[in-house]
Amino acid sequence: MADARASGGERPLYSNGYKATVLGLLLATYTFNFIDRTIIATIGQAIKVDLKLTDTQLGLLGGLYFALLYTLLGIPIARLAERWNRVTIISLSLVVWSGFTALCGAATSFAQLALFRFGVGVGEAGCSPPSHSLISDYYEPKKRASALSIYSFGIPLGTMFGAVAGGWLAQEFSWRVAFVIVGLPGVILALIVKLVVKEPPRGHSEIVERPIEPENLVVEPAPKPAFSMATEFKELWAVFKILFFKWPVLHMVLGVTIASFGSYGSGAFVPSYFVRAFGLGLAQVGLITGLIGGFSAGVGTLVGGFLSDWAGKRSVKWYAWVPAIGLIICTPIYILAYLQSDWQATAMILLIPGIFHYVYLAPTFAVVQNSVEPRRRATATALLFFFLNLIALGGGPVFTGWLIDHLAQYHFNTPDAAGVVHSLLGSFGPGSGAEGGQSFAATCPGGIAPKGSAPELAAQCRSTLALSSQQGIIISLCFYAWAGVHYALAAIGMVKHMKSREAA
Repeated sequence: MADARASGGERPLYSNGYKATVLGLLLATYTFNFIDRTIIATIGQAIKVDLKLTDTQLGLLGGLYFALLYTLLGIPIARLAERWNRVTIISLSLVVWSGFTALCGAATSFAQLALFRFGVGVGEAGCSPPSHSLISDYYEPKKRASALSIYSFGIPLGTMFGAVAGGWLAQEFSWRVAFVIVGLPGVILALIVKLVVKEPPRGHSEIVERPIEPENLVVEPAPKPAFSMATEFKELWAVFKILFFKWPVLHMVLGVTIASFGSYGSGAFVPSYFVRAFGLGLAQVGLITGLIGGFSAGVGTLVGGFLSDWAGKRSVKWYAWVPAIGLIICTPIYILAYLQSDWQATAMILLIPGIFHYVYLAPTFAVVQNSVEPRRRATATALLFFFLNLIALGGGPVFTGWLIDHLAQYHFNTPDAAGVVHSLLGSFGPGSGAEGGQSFAATCPGGIAPKGSAPELAAQCRSTLALSSQQGIIISLCFYAWAGVHYALAAIGMVKHMKSREAA
C-alpha cells in the first residue's frame, strides 16, 4: 500500500471529479452487491414451486444462509483492510460473490442452493467495511453522511435492477438463467474498480486539502501497524466499547438493526405476495416492486444523507431525529398499502413510505464512522454489520417466512379467521389450528394444490397463502416504529458525544 502525497508538503490531493468517480464505482459495486443478495426475493416464488420449498426455507436462503458467513468473515476482512489495500479486497470480493451468484443457477436442490448462498455471503463480506473506510478517507466529516447516502443508494438501485431483470429473466427463461445473467457482469466491474480506484492515505479527509497537479504527486509508503492477536483483540474491544457502551451510538446501532430486521423480513416476501395475492407474473411483479423500491427507497436514502448533513450543522441531534421521524411516519403508510384489495392501490401507496423509511441509513453510518479513528473505520463498519446482519439479515427473512408458514397452517384449518391481531393471537393461543389439524405444507406443497386436485382445494391453498403472506408482512413492518423509538433515544447525549470525538 502506498499513499499519494504532494511534493513539498504533507497534504494529499484527489480532485472533486476523481472523488466522484471513486464514489460512483463504489456505488456500482454496492448495487451489484444488492442485486446478487436480493434477487432471490423476486424469483423466490419460482424457486419455491420448482424445488417444493416452504417459506421458512426461502427465508433461510435469503437470510441466515447468506448472513452467517457474511457476518462472521466481515470482521477479519475488516481488520485486514485496516492494514492492506482496500481496493484489492473489494475487487477480489466482487469476483467471489458474483461467481457464486452465477453458480446458484446450477443448483438442483435446497442443499446445493444453500451452499452457493453461503459462498455469496463469503464474497460480500469484503464489500462495505473497506468501502465505508475508503469513503471516509475521501470525504471530510461534514460531508460523510451525504457521500455515504450516495453509496447506500446502491441498496435501492440493486433491489430495483435485481427485481426488474430477475423477474423478466425468470419469466422469459427460468430462475436459473436469472442467477447466471445477473452474476457474471460483476467480474468485469471488479477489474474496473481495481484499475481506476486509488488507495488513499489513512485519515486523508481529516486534513485540509489544497489543489495540486497530478505531476506533483510522489508516492511515500505509509507505515502499517504491527500484527499480533493481542493488538487485534484490543482494537476490536476499543471499537466495541464505542458502538455498544456510548448511549447515542448504541441506540443508533439498535435502530438500524431493528429497522433492517423488519425491512429484510418483509422485503423477502413482497414480490411473492404480489404473485400470491394478485396473480401477477414474475416480470410484472419485478417491474412493479423494482420501480417502487428504486424510486421511493432511492429518494429516501439520498434525502437522509443530505438532510442530516444540512440539519446537522445546526445540531448533531438531527443525525438521530431524521431517522426517528422518518421511521415512525412510514409505518402506518406501509400497513395501509398492504391492506388494499387490488395491486394498483397497493403499488401507488407504496411510492410514499420508502421516502421516509430509508432516511435512517446514511446518518447511522456517518455517526459510526465519525465516532472512531481513521484506522478503526473498517472495523467499526464490520462490527456494526456483524450485529446488524446476523440479527436482521440472518433472522428477518426467516422470522417472516416462519410466521407466514405458521399463519398459513392456522388459516388453512380456521378459514373464518380474519384480522391481523385476531389471527396472530389465535394462531399462538391454546388449541389453535396452527399446531394441529391438516398440514398446509403437505396438502399444498410449494403453496399450491397438487395437479388434479379439486378446484375447491386449489382455491383454498391460494387464498390461505395470500392472506398469510399479507399478515406476515404487516407484522414485520411494525418493527419500523420500534426502531424509530431507539433513534429518538439516540438524540440524548449526541451533542456531548460528538464534541468529545472532535476533541479526541
